[in-house]
Amino acid sequence: MLYAWIKAGHVIALIAWMAAMLYLPRLFVYHAALPPGSGAQSETFKVMERRLLKAIMTPAMIATWIFGLSLAWMSGLYAAGWLQAKFLLVLAMSGMHGWFARMVKDFAADRNRRDHRFYRIVNEVPTLLMIAIVILAVVKPSFGW
Repeated sequence: MLYAWIKAGHVIALIAWMAAMLYLPRLFVYHAALPPGSGAQSETFKVMERRLLKAIMTPAMIATWIFGLSLAWMSGLYAAGWLQAKFLLVLAMSGMHGWFARMVKDFAADRNRRDHRFYRIVNEVPTLLMIAIVILAVVKPSFGW
């Protein structure tokens, strides 16, 4: 019964993390498109980006990791090839998270040097990682390694 509750927590945390990972770069697109000296509008984006990162995205990532590692340990599947591949992709997603956190700091300090087109492309990376992670978790392909 505990395993099912931990799994539910993992899925809930994952949904919150991915929602934020998909929304934050979209905010960057709009923020980067603002003309210099946008004042109040730019400040509003800074608040939205910071709150999304601090109140939702980072706690959800931490919970996803805690629940996920608990599931791997409880199930004994940590040696399975599909789970090891998923682990690598979740590490990559966590790296994206850290990069996005850096971008939040750059926007907050008015140091962004990239245009909105860059962020439109970056916005797709978490989606591609998420698709691969979900396929690994649901299909559990055998890699034979």
